[in-house]
Amino acid sequence: MMRWTRWTAAILMLAVFVPAMLTLACAPQQTATTNPAPPPVDPVKRGEYLTTIMNCNDCHTPGYFYGAPDYSRKLSGSEVGWTGPWGTAYARNLTPDSTGIGAWTEDQIIHTIRTGNTPDGRQLAPIMPYVNFAALNDEDAHAIVAYLKSLTPVHHVNKPLAPPGSKDLGPSHFIVPPPPAWDVPKGPPKS
Repeated sequence: MMRWTRWTAAILMLAVFVPAMLTLACAPQQTATTNPAPPPVDPVKRGEYLTTIMNCNDCHTPGYFYGAPDYSRKLSGSEVGWTGPWGTAYARNLTPDSTGIGAWTEDQIIHTIRTGNTPDGRQLAPIMPYVNFAALNDEDAHAIVAYLKSLTPVHHVNKPLAPPGSKDLGPSHFIVPPPPAWDVPKGPPKS
């Protein structure tokens, strides 16, 4: 009786094991494939994409706030001023012209985008969102520079920063009122 059980178990195992092995042996052979590396990203195209989604054209392209951006002068600065506690600031020329960022190095441009500090030591008005741009990774920062340096140079000397209280603000400007009490920085906490 013991033999019959062993033989039955062996036959049952073969009945299951052999068809399973044949199924695997006859299955189409699949070779291990690796996903091909994505094509390299063109830094100029990446920079154009980034300056678009970061809204650089809003302030730096003439006509944007009037519903008719002049892309033949893309990122060459605007005469629309931003008036606030800092005075009145005008979006600068970002093209590689001598009146723009033409003489600036890649590192100087990246430093300015991330910190708001220009190569000549000026601090940009807080309307420029450099605090947010400080988080740009190196690859994206370099892509923005590649794009800006690829633009057609546009000769445009923009108005200088007008100090607080100036009366000559130009034909149009946005006024950023002083902060309400809720938004005024309170200073360091008291110990």
